Amino acid sequence: MADTGFLHQVITDDGFVTANALAKVLHITQNDLADVTGLSRDSVSKQARSKSRNTQTRLRDTVEIINHVSEWSGGVGRAFAWFRSQPLPSFGDKTAEDLVKEGRADAVKAYLSRIADGGYA
Repeated sequence: MADTGFLHQVITDDGFVTANALAKVLHITQNDLADVTGLSRDSVSKQARSKSRNTQTRLRDTVEIINHVSEWSGGVGRAFAWFRSQPLPSFGDKTAEDLVKEGRADAVKAYLSRIADGGYA
């Protein structure tokens, strides 16, 4: 059975994505998390900075995309691999990671929704 329930592990009761918890779930370092999301190391390691709107938006987008993909990929690990490496033809073969770094996570989410609804990539 797919491991799709990781949201409770990374989102606090007050609605913040915890960068450290997300890094642990993805089995990466905080430095790697900063790189994957296009954020600075301080943004993911310092509590005050990790709660900024920009940081939380980028982390939440990453979590939402990986969570969505984990439903059909077989788990969080495979979804994260997809996020980092699968070229998306609709976006000039950029990966979801590339698009999140560019601030285009909404486009990735719309793309995934089209696919979920039976549309074409």
